[in-house]
Amino acid sequence: MNARAPHLSWLLYPLLALLGLMIVTAALVGIITILIFPQLPSLDVLTDYQPKIPLRVYSADGHLIGEFGEERRNVVRIQDVPVVMKQAILAAEDERFYQHPGIDTLGVLRAAWSNFTSGGKRQGASTITMQVARNFFLSSEKTLTRKIYEALLAFKIEHSLSKDEIFQLYVNQIYLGQRAYGFAAAAQIYFGKPLKDISPAEAAMLAGLPKAPSAYNPVANPKRARLRQLYVLRRMHELRFIDDAGYKRAETETLHVKRDVNDFGTHAAYVAEMARQIAYERYQEDVYSLGIKVITTVVRDEQEAAYVALRKAVMDYDRRHGYRGAESYADMSNVKSEQDEELEDILTDIDDSDTLLAAVVLEASPARVRAYLRGGEIVTLAGDTLKFASRMLEDKAPTNKRLRRGAVIRVVKDEKGQWQITQLPEVEAGFVAASPIDGAIRALVGGFDFNRNKFNHVTQAWRQPGSSFKPFIYSAALEKGYTPASVVPDEPIVISAAETGSQAWEPKNYDGKYEGPMTLRTALAKSKNMVSIRLLRSIGPHYAQEHATRFGFDADKHPPYLTLALGAGSVTPWQQLAAYSVFANGGYRIQPFVVKQIVDSHDKVLARFDPSVAGDESLRAIDARNAYIMDSMMHEVTLRGTAARAAVQLKRRDIAGKTGTTNDYVDAWFCGYHPTVVGIAWIGFDQPRRMGGGETGGSAALPMWIGYMEKALRNAPESYMEAPEGLTTIQASDPSGNTPVRELIYKEGLPTESPSPEEKHVLPQQAPAPVQEVKPRPVERPTAEKKN
Repeated sequence: MNARAPHLSWLLYPLLALLGLMIVTAALVGIITILIFPQLPSLDVLTDYQPKIPLRVYSADGHLIGEFGEERRNVVRIQDVPVVMKQAILAAEDERFYQHPGIDTLGVLRAAWSNFTSGGKRQGASTITMQVARNFFLSSEKTLTRKIYEALLAFKIEHSLSKDEIFQLYVNQIYLGQRAYGFAAAAQIYFGKPLKDISPAEAAMLAGLPKAPSAYNPVANPKRARLRQLYVLRRMHELRFIDDAGYKRAETETLHVKRDVNDFGTHAAYVAEMARQIAYERYQEDVYSLGIKVITTVVRDEQEAAYVALRKAVMDYDRRHGYRGAESYADMSNVKSEQDEELEDILTDIDDSDTLLAAVVLEASPARVRAYLRGGEIVTLAGDTLKFASRMLEDKAPTNKRLRRGAVIRVVKDEKGQWQITQLPEVEAGFVAASPIDGAIRALVGGFDFNRNKFNHVTQAWRQPGSSFKPFIYSAALEKGYTPASVVPDEPIVISAAETGSQAWEPKNYDGKYEGPMTLRTALAKSKNMVSIRLLRSIGPHYAQEHATRFGFDADKHPPYLTLALGAGSVTPWQQLAAYSVFANGGYRIQPFVVKQIVDSHDKVLARFDPSVAGDESLRAIDARNAYIMDSMMHEVTLRGTAARAAVQLKRRDIAGKTGTTNDYVDAWFCGYHPTVVGIAWIGFDQPRRMGGGETGGSAALPMWIGYMEKALRNAPESYMEAPEGLTTIQASDPSGNTPVRELIYKEGLPTESPSPEEKHVLPQQAPAPVQEVKPRPVERPTAEKKN
């Protein structure tokens, strides 16, 4: 015994020292706990959780179309969190959450051992409860004092709240990158879907984010995010949350990650911004944190149809005018391979435009182009897919536009799934549609890409309306006694310098051709400039100016000169929408509106827009008979006039409208309607310039309108305006043929005696106002509309 005493003492002293250290440590912890615990913050912020909830904007049929706020958050109850999401979080962050008291002792020991054997602090042991404590009460600094506070707060939280309550706080509060707070918001921001619909693979990707949202962000770092996702899936498999088959499926599932945080599955960014401005005017900065909801009037399917139609019209125009070459050039000197992360860095600051994806050319020749896409995909283009860009692949192409290694280009998949070279268009456009009965906006697209150009061309762009303004001149003429059967010469005219006050003006028809005398109905269908000018001369520019204000146009934007006949004033598509609604609804002026109501986070109505409805005689803008006759004349435009393709493509005859193209093809319009919906389409450059010969309202803008109406009118029965009282039918001859035509006129417009044979060839069955030469006031030098 005595012989072994020295050996025993050698073991005993270290054990006693360790025991003493443990006693001292326990005493210190006890003292710290006694001193600090009473100073811990109140848990009121947890028990009465009032998170910042952003302003949300919805379509009329309940789809989220916009979200505004520093913190993107959508609070969910724990019972509404799908099981797979809970399991992914537990596997990634805290598998023993439902067993430990706030601090996972086994986890701490495991992390300590891992860090000791690996030679550094590589593994943490923060539980979900500790993360809740840190997120609500503490900073992220890594100090001993903070860790002690964190542990003590974790114990206090566990003592005050149930496990599910703690988990619910975690699920809603944790930051997950891309301004997403909580997993419900992250599901929407990263995958564009509600939390309840995510797959195991998507759940694993989201669950991997809390560890380092910037490092494992699938938008900013797709490769690292993928590695983290695979780790979480492996842990889920090890913990038997998913079986072997589910594990394999999740491993191979292709995730479709949204790059744009404002992509909500419905392309309504301009509408959402309009709604935000309206809400902000009322609630100021509080609007971004109180969970207020704005319900708009737009319908998702029609909004999407308008978006697709506008982009197609713009891209078709752009393609007609050729490829302009490389967008820019990247420095490829540091790129060592085709999967070099340098390529990903090059594309970081270059945004995609929906399906128009940015790519970096790896090699280029007239026969083949290979390009790197964000995320690592390499596409090869050859043969017909290079036709559009072939000119910029030749040696004689401009050096600063030629496609070569390092060129930044755009690619898009065509209808057959093949990659094609494309480009960002320079031209812009706007489209808006609404009910003519109450003015509720059904679809609005303010430009090609909101992220590239936030200027709303529907509400902010003042452009010349061209021939789309002619119906308002004709409407004024009806009030002066003209009828659709009135005949006016389509012949050259010269306005003398004495009349213009500056210099002589010799306007022309767009094609330089003249057809002689024709009825107003035919002249409007063919958009004859000479007839419109003579008509305006007869009724007087001042009268026409005043009449136009009844439709909502600003008098000061439409000076009373003869150029008014050719649409040389200024309008916005929003104004055109209100104005054409007057024709569509029987003569009532309505106010377009985009926000239906505003509600709080509990769906209590805070504000509601009560529209004026057509039929209220206080809204009467023009005589119902005027609206009816103009409606019948604009039907001719879509049946046999400048917009005849509309009736053919839509296979219906109950649509009406007017094309418009300004001088030198600068602005192209089509403004048209059905009794249930009015649509306005415009296309042109922000800095007004010539779009090119032949780019008329009928060729450039009308396809946009048709694209939308194909969806909007799909289930609409054919219908027409009901004829009002006070009209009568007359027999009239058409100068273009011998067949008598029946035409409607105001009853009081019936001639008191038959016109003489000499008068018949000028104004058959004319109303009291004949075509006469009325000298206008002096005008500035005008320009004539080239095509209609």
